[in-house]
Amino acid sequence: RKSDVSGQRTEDGGRKSEVSGQRSEDGGRQAAGSGEGKPEKIVTAKNCGGNISDHNWEAGNDAEDAAAAVKELVNASVGMMNDESRGLILSPPNLIGWDEVPVTRILSERLGCPAALCNDANACALAEWSYGAGRGTRNMIFLTFGTGLGAGLILDGRLYSGTNGNAGEAGHIRLSEFGPVGYGKAGSFEGFCSGGGIRQTAQTMALECLQSGRPCGYCPTAEDLDQVTARSVAEAAKSGDETAIRVYRRVGEKLGTGLSVLIDLLNPERIVLGSIFERSGDLMREAMEEVIRKETLPSARAVCQVVPAELGDRIGDFAAVAVAAGLLE
Repeated sequence: RKSDVSGQRTEDGGRKSEVSGQRSEDGGRQAAGSGEGKPEKIVTAKNCGGNISDHNWEAGNDAEDAAAAVKELVNASVGMMNDESRGLILSPPNLIGWDEVPVTRILSERLGCPAALCNDANACALAEWSYGAGRGTRNMIFLTFGTGLGAGLILDGRLYSGTNGNAGEAGHIRLSEFGPVGYGKAGSFEGFCSGGGIRQTAQTMALECLQSGRPCGYCPTAEDLDQVTARSVAEAAKSGDETAIRVYRRVGEKLGTGLSVLIDLLNPERIVLGSIFERSGDLMREAMEEVIRKETLPSARAVCQVVPAELGDRIGDFAAVAVAAGLLE
C-alpha cells in the first residue's frame, strides 16, 4: 500500500509542504536512500486537489543501493518558520493561519510511523547537493526563488540550520527602503526576488506605462493588472516586450545585490537557484552578474558559480528523500 505525499508546485513556482515514504509489504515504511548521484527509483503520490496519482522516476547507472537505505520514517518539508525539534509549523508567511500546527504528530498518527519536519529550502538544498546542481561541493547555497525566497546552507560539507532552525532566511534581508513587499517587509530580498514580488514590480511598471500613455504588452489595460504573473511577464519579455524586459532586469539587479551579500559573507563554491531562475534565468543573468562583479570581493567571486537547479519539478520528492536519508545516517 503506497501512501506517499509530495509537494505540489504553485503557479509562480513555489512548493507546498511535502512528505515522503513508501509503505512496504510488511507494513513498514521505506523511502529511497541516497548514494552517489540520484536515487535509482523514487515512488511517490502527489495530492493535487484530492486526486492521488503515482509516479515512478528511473535514474541512470550512478545510483547505488538507492531504495534500501532509509526505513521507518516520514519526512515533511514545509516552507519556512518551523520548530523542527518539536515538529511544529510556526506561522509561515505563505501559509496563513498555520499557527503552531503539530504536523509531525498529525502525520505520525495518520500514517502509523515516525515523522520529521524540515524547512523546505534546507530540504531542497540537501536534494540539489546530493543529487543535483550542487554535487561535489562542500560549501553551497540553495535559494528557492518561487512563491517566496529562502536559502538552504551547506557549509563545510553539512547542512547548517542555525541555533533553532532559522538559518538561511535570506528573504527577510532588506535590500531597499521601499519596494515590493515580501516576508512582511517592503524592499526585502523576497519582495524583489519571488513570484509575488515580480508580480508587484510588473504591476507597478505596467501602471506607469498606462498612466503615461505608453503600451505594455503583458498588461494592455488597467483591468488586466490583476492577471499579471511572473510567468506571463517572462513570456512577454521573451517575446521582446520592453517593459517586461525592464521588469526582469530590475529583478536581476536585486538578485545580484542579495547574492553579493551571501558571496562575501559565506564564500560559497556554488549558489543554486530554483524555480523561477530555472525557467527565466536568461532574463536576469546579465544584470545579476553586473552587480556581482561590482559588489563582491574578487577572491570570493572567483570561486563561486551561480547556476540553475537541476531537479526541476521533482525537487520536492528528492528533498524528502535526502532529509530522510540524513536523519538516519
